[in-house]
Amino acid sequence: MSGPTSIETLSAAAFQAMARAYAPYSGFRVGAALAVSDGRLFVGCNVENAAYGAAICAERAAVLAAIANGGRAFTRMVIATDAHTPAPPCGLCRQVLAEFAPAIEIVSCTRAGARATWSLADLFAYPFTPHSLERA
Repeated sequence: MSGPTSIETLSAAAFQAMARAYAPYSGFRVGAALAVSDGRLFVGCNVENAAYGAAICAERAAVLAAIANGGRAFTRMVIATDAHTPAPPCGLCRQVLAEFAPAIEIVSCTRAGARATWSLADLFAYPFTPHSLERA
């Protein structure tokens, strides 16, 4: 795929976002770039806090930025880290992504060049959604 939502474009945006991460406690900086079906992309980085529950992951930061700007049809997310192996989104981020994009493609890249690709369904087989609340 070429254009504004290519993996290469999203990866570059995710690494730029990762450089702005605030991770003084874990030292694990993460950047995320989220593609929307209309061609826009939104980025996020992790922002830690001494009150750990107040921290936010890069993936959720990107989703929140997209939602705040009217983006809802997510097609692909690229995550960037300095880890040795590609890191998938945490459980909270998987749940948030499932709310808006249950079929999203997730690509995780490392500074060393390793890459992994998953569908959200591969990572999160049974999300809690409004449909799971329906009664027979």
